[in-house]
Amino acid sequence: MPTLERLNTAALRDSVRTFRDTVRDHSHGLNRLNVYPVPDGDTGTNMARTLDAVVDEMDAADQDDHDATCDAISHGSLMGARGNSGVILSQIMRGFAGTLKEHADVQGAKFAEALQAATVGAYDAVLKPIEGTILTVCRESAEGAKAAADSGGSLVDVVRAARAAGKTALDNTPEQLPVLKDAGVVDAGGAGFLLLLDSVLHVVDGEPLPVAEPDDGTAGPVGAAFDAVAHRHGAEGELDVSEQRYEVMYFLDLADERIGDFKRGWGEIGDSIVVVGGDGLWNCHVHTNDIGAAIEVALDLDGRPKQIRVSDLFEEVDEEHAKREAELGVAGSASRPRAGAGLPPVTTAVVAVCSGEGLVELFAQLGVQGVVTGGQTLNPSTAELLDTVRHVNAEQVVILPNNKNIIPVAEQVGALTNKTVVVVPTTSMPEALAALVVYDPEADAEENRAEMAEAAESVVTGELTQAVRDSSTPAGAVHVGDWIGLVRGDGIVAVGESMAATALTLLGHIVGDTAELITVITGDGADAATTSTIEGWLADEHASVSVEVQVGGQPLYPYLFGVE
Repeated sequence: MPTLERLNTAALRDSVRTFRDTVRDHSHGLNRLNVYPVPDGDTGTNMARTLDAVVDEMDAADQDDHDATCDAISHGSLMGARGNSGVILSQIMRGFAGTLKEHADVQGAKFAEALQAATVGAYDAVLKPIEGTILTVCRESAEGAKAAADSGGSLVDVVRAARAAGKTALDNTPEQLPVLKDAGVVDAGGAGFLLLLDSVLHVVDGEPLPVAEPDDGTAGPVGAAFDAVAHRHGAEGELDVSEQRYEVMYFLDLADERIGDFKRGWGEIGDSIVVVGGDGLWNCHVHTNDIGAAIEVALDLDGRPKQIRVSDLFEEVDEEHAKREAELGVAGSASRPRAGAGLPPVTTAVVAVCSGEGLVELFAQLGVQGVVTGGQTLNPSTAELLDTVRHVNAEQVVILPNNKNIIPVAEQVGALTNKTVVVVPTTSMPEALAALVVYDPEADAEENRAEMAEAAESVVTGELTQAVRDSSTPAGAVHVGDWIGLVRGDGIVAVGESMAATALTLLGHIVGDTAELITVITGDGADAATTSTIEGWLADEHASVSVEVQVGGQPLYPYLFGVE
């Protein structure tokens, strides 16, 4: 094919579609390269599904309309972002497309400028950027592109220079983050970003695309990618361990030029800071020990905070419980709103995320009006959550994300609808069930949020699953296929070859003398014998504790436990 001197509209669309397809091909290799053996949210899957949303939006735009194409890339990125890796990728794509929108025929210098804008978008997404992540790879790619453009390089020269600089940056990430070096891997988000440059080179110069590693069913680290651990409410590259008690969230009316001062002010009183928005309206989130100060920072800058939400956090989710989402071979999760004309109006409706038909039915019995399929195996997009919020028969909505990787996506929904939307940051199904017990459909969203958050935070949760790779843990060595028990905040506390024995060890860690109620949620892989063993052990060891067994049907986790 002839070399292209300009990235015109057709070439831009082809590049984005090729990027999506290439990330799809490489997603398995990206997903399985992690030092933590739990199946949870994955970089490759989340990036691919974010790009699915981008391509869907782009396909709906006039293929000859350059502005509409760029707008579609930006909007699809925002609405389709899934998980931390998807959110950071969405910021990169929006910065990239926003610059390219200015010129329908992009040459080397403009391409370099677009990469610089993408870098700004990526770094602006987090308050405390950590080098050795996708942020570094994007920035050094942009620097390589600028150097080539300043020397008069053509489009191909600039893209090739960006790719070379990015590859060097990716190879150096283990020297910047010890967790990568210890695992013998590099950052998966950065590896995923480089596929964008590979895709552009393929379109403009016929460069062969990198060959994806075969999915041979093994779980060991292969290739060169690793997703640095992220804070449950932050973006990729933010590695702080929070010791703050309160979670404060609100919308803020504040002039764009003052948002930097606002972030710095919050940086002095808290952490896990996420500030997203523009054009005078911002969605703000912080963990802090001083609720008043979190609000006063905005007032001191003549800002107007509204829909203020405060949660008293029970404890931080263990940061080393990294995203490990299992591939299910489907293109995306499906929204299943259970509301609409068929359900009566309520003051506040609940939208919940879950997998498993048993849990769906149980949630419906507890008054949930909208269910979005997702969780450990599928991270729903902002657009899917928003669509369900719009369908429920209420003007106020509580969202239960029920997975730490879905919380940052859920927190974007409120800014995209006229409905009042609050998020109770549940990270598991037992927390959600406890929250739903105190849900009052006739109370307002803020009152429900406070009551439901308190109920969710009072639950000690445990999860039983099988290891997908070898690992070393405080509970001992883990081998592929071992059963592992996890406790919120403590990570892996039980390892064994027997599902029943491991479940009992896990229960021994979470059932204390003050326990009053234990909820057992059975999923795929649970069996009558193991369930009977669990019930017998609880009857013998904790005879005064009530036990409820619910059939959830959730994938990958045959048993979930909640202790109240």
